[in-house]
Amino acid sequence: MRDLIKLTCEQCGRANYHTSKNKRTMPEKFVIKKFCAACRTHKPHKEGKISKG
Repeated sequence: MRDLIKLTCEQCGRANYHTSKNKRTMPEKFVIKKFCAACRTHKPHKEGKISKG
């Protein structure tokens, strides 16, 4: 039921964080402001899938 996701910075494109989410309760894409070490500021991070291969 819970899928692993990675949070990617929208500015630089680096995957800085990973977490899980429940697809049934949150079907839309997850976006949250987090600190990006590459940009050295708080930027929006968008959800992306982690490959299982």
